[in-house]
Amino acid sequence: MFILELTYTAALERIDEALPQHVQWLNRHYAAGTFLASGRKVPRDGGVILAVGQDRARIEELVATDPFVRLGLTEYRVTEFLATVTAPALEAHRQQLPA
Repeated sequence: MFILELTYTAALERIDEALPQHVQWLNRHYAAGTFLASGRKVPRDGGVILAVGQDRARIEELVATDPFVRLGLTEYRVTEFLATVTAPALEAHRQQLPA
């Protein structure tokens, strides 16, 4: 599982202009089952996405397709973790520690 942390590198006006494209991108990855949750940080200096994937390289490739990245509006920090304990709603994504 991955935490994708966005940090805006542009003014909020530019973020808001590109927001519809970013939301379309999010929706595609929700439909594909890759994204589980997302939202703005408080204060609004970026956002967070909870994602699932087998391969960090693939997640990093996906991040590069975000319109915010392509337009130079944000930077991402990708954190991989093992979700060994989950809420019942996320049970399908529960992971085991390596042997």
